[in-house]
Amino acid sequence: MADYAHSIQELIDAFGRLPGIGPKSAQRITFHLLKVDKVESQRLVSAIAAAVEKVRFCSRCFNLAESDLCSICTDPQRDRHVLCVVEEPRDVVAIERTREFKGMYHVLGGAIDHLQGVGPDQLKIRELLGRVSDEGVTEVIVCTNPNIEGEATALYLQRVLDVPGLTVSRIASGLPVGGDLEYADELTLGRAIEGRRVIGGDSRAIAEDVPIHR
Repeated sequence: MADYAHSIQELIDAFGRLPGIGPKSAQRITFHLLKVDKVESQRLVSAIAAAVEKVRFCSRCFNLAESDLCSICTDPQRDRHVLCVVEEPRDVVAIERTREFKGMYHVLGGAIDHLQGVGPDQLKIRELLGRVSDEGVTEVIVCTNPNIEGEATALYLQRVLDVPGLTVSRIASGLPVGGDLEYADELTLGRAIEGRRVIGGDSRAIAEDVPIHR
């Protein structure tokens, strides 16, 4: 059986290393790019190169940004007393689409997963504690995914954020167990944020003391 030319196989292998892309999908993407107009394929190459060159992590919240701080961290209209903690930058996008949250974000860069060698020291938890201490934060909303790793991370955050005067809350049930925030529809995710429950720290009722700030 004839093998693919080296350059084609290299491209297939490159796509195959992407998350969620299997060998067959990698082949389909490769042959699609080889069939389309060169202008179209060059547009993809240019977009990838520009993203690699320009995109970085926000120095404050670790969201994706094209400068030192992301657009949310520089927005003077955001409520800087409320921090929403998420696993990945894509979760910020999912929550922003709900239009229910007007506070700030903190991206951990993953979730605790001891089987994969990811512990608290590999996440941006130390930076989170620093922000809580330095930025006058009154509530931390834990928006990790409703799966084993996300729940383990939420429990750890509950312990380390047991600070007087700080409310620590968790998004409400309603999201499917084992799911990811990025796949939740805006209505379900918005209601989960709005109906969050206190899990540690200051146990005052959120509805009375920390409004959602629509």
